[in-house]
Amino acid sequence: MKIFLDTADIGEIRQAARWGVLDGVTTNPSLYAKVGGSYDDILREVCSITSGPVSAEVVADDVDGMLEEGRHFATLAPNIVVKVAMSENGLEAISRLAEEGIKTNCTLIFTSNQGLLAAKAGASLISPFVGRLDDINQDGMIVIRELAEIFAIHEIESEVLAASIRNPLHMTQAALAGAHVATLPFKILQQMVHHPLTDKGIVQFKKDWQKARESAAAKA
Repeated sequence: MKIFLDTADIGEIRQAARWGVLDGVTTNPSLYAKVGGSYDDILREVCSITSGPVSAEVVADDVDGMLEEGRHFATLAPNIVVKVAMSENGLEAISRLAEEGIKTNCTLIFTSNQGLLAAKAGASLISPFVGRLDDINQDGMIVIRELAEIFAIHEIESEVLAASIRNPLHMTQAALAGAHVATLPFKILQQMVHHPLTDKGIVQFKKDWQKARESAAAKA
């Protein structure tokens, strides 16, 4: 399963890239609002850090507006993926961008039917929001499992991207459910690295090593 970072924070992206675990990045207007500056400049810098897909979301809700924004984003870097929300207009925009060779990520997916339609329209990435489904007492992973199975049965090339990841358990569940990709906040990526027994073991190893060195020095 590929791991994308869901952020517009350049520092977080650089750190994940240094760890060797970063396969791509997803951004949206809310994440951009947290860092400010020029969205185009941020996207260019992100694309220089990772060669993987970098999602840039359109904010227009009409087809012409989506196409204009999407075409603009696609000129910024070759690994830009245009993020389009699921809707009737969104499907048309996805279809037309696909005809132009521009990859898209259909976002705000909450049912398998929505994901199937987005894939049929030509979206490269299909993004079910598992956390938001969990928030309303539905099992978001059901959509991941269903779409992964549907795509496998029918040999659909679109990838299932688990989004709205809220905790490390979601990452494990998404991987087991067959998600091709998961995108997560940097905080959760950090949580995946750590475990109390790992941290405790590192401290103990250092103590034991220092004690051994002191003992050896005393005998010398």
